[in-house]
Amino acid sequence: MKIIGIIPARYASSRLPGKPLVDIAGKSMIQRVYEQVKNTSCLQEVIIATDDSRIEEHVQSFGGNVVMTSSTHQSGTDRCAEVVSKVNGFDIAINIQGDEPFINPLQIELLASCFNKPETQIATLVKKIHTPDELFNVNIPKVVRNIHSEAIYFSRQTIPYLRGFEQKDWLSQQTYFKHVGIYGYKTDILAELTKLPMGSLEETEALEQLRWIEHGYVIQTAETEHETIAVDTKEDLERILQTYFNA
Repeated sequence: MKIIGIIPARYASSRLPGKPLVDIAGKSMIQRVYEQVKNTSCLQEVIIATDDSRIEEHVQSFGGNVVMTSSTHQSGTDRCAEVVSKVNGFDIAINIQGDEPFINPLQIELLASCFNKPETQIATLVKKIHTPDELFNVNIPKVVRNIHSEAIYFSRQTIPYLRGFEQKDWLSQQTYFKHVGIYGYKTDILAELTKLPMGSLEETEALEQLRWIEHGYVIQTAETEHETIAVDTKEDLERILQTYFNA
């Protein structure tokens, strides 16, 4: 089973322009992501997928592998699919967020292990929710799973609804999971996903993975204990510097 790790990286960002090239204690964000991903043992190749020549040149400057992709892609999934179409010979593609500079390599290993089950089409990670702030934050997608750890539904709302209890007691009565936004796909399935039309569930929740569920694909999940910090704003960047560099 040959696995490729792909890190989509766009220069345009409404909240933090040029995000992949932002300096984090002497290295760019995209270089830090790339180096973390390279620390895994399960990937035979790691490629940064971008549509911007500035990112391409920067990645080449630190010796990384980079592939230029179309500027018209609507998602990282589409960008990954283009890379897979250009780089043959891989069975599994893992889509790794380009704005998590300290992603734990063990998360990638865990995700890859989902494909030890031959029937796995798509895989992603979940993490237990421990605070009310996370539980009721609509910017943190929640997920419910069946007894086989397959995703039943993702929602920005708190699911499942706990009837008969006040919201302040929900966490003590029920285990809740948030979605961790890293995906793995069988490469033939990935090609199919990019051809699917958007469904009503995705339109309603603005969550891409609901398109796949609505069209009958099965998303295997695995539970991680590792927390990752994404950088979307200048405030996130300051938090990263304080957390990892005491800056």
